[in-house]
Amino acid sequence: MRFISLLGIFLAFPALNCAAGAVHDGLVRHKLGKGTVRKTPLLAAFTGHPQLPTLQQILGMHPTQSTLLSIDNIQGDILVGMKKQKERFVFFHVNNAAEFKSVLKAYTPTNITSASTLVSPASDQPLAFVNIAFSHTGLSTLDINDNLGDSNFVSGQFAGASRLGDDTATWEPTFKGTDIHGVFLIGTDKDEYLETYTGDLKTLFGSSWSVSLTLDAAARPGAEAGHEHFGFLDGISNPAVVGFNNPLPGQTSVPPGIILTGNTGDRTNRPAWAKDGSFMVFRKLKQLVPEFNKWTLDNAIQNRAGNLTIQEGAEFLSARMIGRWKSGAPIDVAPEADDPALGADPNRNNNFDYAHPGSSLASDQTNCPFSAHLRKVNPRADQGNTNTVNHAIRAGTPYGPEVSDDEANSNSTQTDRGLAFVMYQSNIANGFRFQQVNWANTADFPAGKNVTPGIEPIIGQGSPRVASGLDPLDSTKTYTLPNFVVSNGGEYFFVPSISAITDKIAA
Repeated sequence: MRFISLLGIFLAFPALNCAAGAVHDGLVRHKLGKGTVRKTPLLAAFTGHPQLPTLQQILGMHPTQSTLLSIDNIQGDILVGMKKQKERFVFFHVNNAAEFKSVLKAYTPTNITSASTLVSPASDQPLAFVNIAFSHTGLSTLDINDNLGDSNFVSGQFAGASRLGDDTATWEPTFKGTDIHGVFLIGTDKDEYLETYTGDLKTLFGSSWSVSLTLDAAARPGAEAGHEHFGFLDGISNPAVVGFNNPLPGQTSVPPGIILTGNTGDRTNRPAWAKDGSFMVFRKLKQLVPEFNKWTLDNAIQNRAGNLTIQEGAEFLSARMIGRWKSGAPIDVAPEADDPALGADPNRNNNFDYAHPGSSLASDQTNCPFSAHLRKVNPRADQGNTNTVNHAIRAGTPYGPEVSDDEANSNSTQTDRGLAFVMYQSNIANGFRFQQVNWANTADFPAGKNVTPGIEPIIGQGSPRVASGLDPLDSTKTYTLPNFVVSNGGEYFFVPSISAITDKIAA
């Protein structure tokens, strides 16, 4: 693999770092003007989110080059999490493999964006980042038939949809089957850059491909930036990856091989060229926001003081369903009322584990229900704070407009909105599928409780769709929940390293 250590670059050729990011913009700057230089970071710094490390901080973690992750070879979106301001997914089908590979080989070195570029100073970053991922069918079409060691990737998401709890009648036609060969991810802060970069792709790849579907996503406006459409601050409990970022208080630290194939912690045999890649799960998840708001109002609950209005009771119920208040404050720390200062502080908003002196993990749901979304997909002390293998990095972005007055007044969704869900892991069965099937969909998880927790109330699927513990005044009370999130389908992809694209896939 043609990885050149960044530490070596800094020591031997420090001036090269200043120009490293600029080459990623080569195709676009001639259209926008040679003087066009990024002045603000490409990725957002949403309130409450852990900050990305700087390039210098990453290098400072590694006294020797042998411990340094290949961050100039790893595609950037894998490690940055949910920090995109605007994002476009361009799903495609390859029509002419030889021609497509020829264009891709020339395009990749100066346009596929690395992790190192996304943690470089703003002036060294491109106007937009571009990453690419391939389905199993796509790799086969490009005559790449090596066993990557992931059976879910091979079969595709549609084949396992029923096991996820999906009703494929709600899937969009594009995702049914295995006809999607790959996806380009374009991330930026301006619509004009999305259009320019997309136009370049269409011009360069010409008739060698066809675009199957384009989906635009973006951070919500104003104070809702960083929040998903139900209103909750999102993306603040991703794990820290050893060698990339240091964990904040309460944040799980995972070996790089939990996220990146072929790295320490990845126990699956892979072909050598697959090192520094990751499996990407994409799902288009439609959110029924007016219906969610109406249901929480209809089922509003009281706190121990018994002094909540109906609206406050609805907010309280929704916080117990999620495991956080909308500000991001964890209810395990702030069980009775929101604490926006807590939610905004990444040094505190993950520093909890559901264990409290004098209380029982087996029976006490006073602070946080066993069925809460946050607890179901990251059980912390419920598994002794020892689980690392089932972690993954979520990197999705909301899509669709804000709820209209007509929708709010009618309590009915009229316009498509939701989450362009993205998750990265080295093993789909251990990451996404384990979290969805073994945790969210399994009524008796977490295990060892004095009651059956029930289905995770937001994304959990099963019949009956019942959750308990949501009312702190009656922990045995159960709720039959409608579906607030509807899967419109998706696919499993492999995100290869940059050198793997040029030396193997497009060779």
